Amino acid sequence: MTTDYPNYGRIDGPIVIIGFGSIGRGTLPLIERHFDYDANKLTVIEPDHAVHTFLHQRGINHVEVALTPDNYREVLGELFAEGKGFCVNLSVDTSSLDIMKFCREIGVLYIDTVVEPWAGYYFETQDNEARTNYALRQAVRDEKARNPGGTTAVSCCGANPGMVSWFVKEALTTLARDTGRDTDTPTDRQGWAALMRDLGVKGVHIAERDTQARREPRPRDVFVNTWSVEGFIAEGFQPAELGWGTHETWFPENGHRHEQGCLSAIWIERPGAITRVHTWCPTPGPQFGFLVTHNEAISISDYYTVGDPAAPEYRPTCHYAYHPCDDAVLSLHEMFGSGKQQTKHYILEEHEIVEGIDELGVLLYGHEKNALWFGSRLSNDETRELAPYQNATGLQVTSAVLAGMVWALENPEAGIVETDEMDHVRCLEVQRPYLGPVEAHYTDWTPLQDRWEHFAEDIDESDPWLFRNVLAS
Repeated sequence: MTTDYPNYGRIDGPIVIIGFGSIGRGTLPLIERHFDYDANKLTVIEPDHAVHTFLHQRGINHVEVALTPDNYREVLGELFAEGKGFCVNLSVDTSSLDIMKFCREIGVLYIDTVVEPWAGYYFETQDNEARTNYALRQAVRDEKARNPGGTTAVSCCGANPGMVSWFVKEALTTLARDTGRDTDTPTDRQGWAALMRDLGVKGVHIAERDTQARREPRPRDVFVNTWSVEGFIAEGFQPAELGWGTHETWFPENGHRHEQGCLSAIWIERPGAITRVHTWCPTPGPQFGFLVTHNEAISISDYYTVGDPAAPEYRPTCHYAYHPCDDAVLSLHEMFGSGKQQTKHYILEEHEIVEGIDELGVLLYGHEKNALWFGSRLSNDETRELAPYQNATGLQVTSAVLAGMVWALENPEAGIVETDEMDHVRCLEVQRPYLGPVEAHYTDWTPLQDRWEHFAEDIDESDPWLFRNVLAS
């Protein structure tokens, strides 16, 4: 294992990591490897006492408190009393927007992996539209519009949302080259949207297959996953959401449009974690995925819109199509079948996983070469060689956090940004050493193939890539 890691600069002032679950634990060694900073100013805010020994043995400050609407300004204000530093928000149940606004107010760089609300929001909000990621994202975009520029705050910079937006641009340039098109890299949003339109891309699946497994069978009444169980349950209970493309000719009966904001997405009156779609990844080929809501489904469709958002000339359909590890699938079946959450949560650790990879990429479809999957095929075995304290799923997230931190440090006055708006070349340059094989795969598969012929389905054969055909009946 190499120990000659690139140094990406000095972070002046405190570094505060909010949350120390699987992603916080995995991000820590990457910060230690790649930045200069004052070690005595590195602090973790985490209410779970179980992490105290781990942090204490490494000489890392631990503030054992849960941030709330009543205390976050006081707690963070004391830690960032110098008026500079970096806030790395990797927690659940803390308002990304409130903490982001406070950090920008005091001149502290900020990054998160999701637009997270305060505790209780996901399950206590009665209005399903208000519980969507569209609504949460729009609140951040509204803040960006009200207060442009200023201290950099990177919103939603994990594997997905995050890295996959950089993969979309890599996939577009790959497709342009392979179809003999002009391969000049666009320099702005309008250029990228025009390129996607001109290449004939109808949509994007964030297509993922997690095959990581351990020897022991999943115990009953335990939700097992390869990353945050709380985070997965929360997003799984949100309504299914997707960016809605201009090529779509059908609208789901339980679908709803938004009346405010960027207008790039719709939501479905059904939990995303039990809404299935047909998709494709290189290892399994055709597969089912869950249409779990994610920020990138909205941001990608928004970013690549051409024309008036209310009546666009072009917009791609975009959504997550996620097949989690088998233990997580069984956990979902048990949870939704019983109508209650399991009493125990468990994250598979790198030392107990005996096989499998996390195959995470973007499937660009509908163009002249049919479909192109571009992404990372990172194994747990390789992960153990690359970085400690995480499995393959975790490293795809934490390395994106690292890349986002580097970009923010190099662009400290960029205001509030999403990963679609960042320099994807620079970010992937930082992240790629941690991603295992990053590959492009073309396929002639479409959602109309490999269907069971014995039962009638509500499909439209005029265009295989209509969402009507992607949605599993």
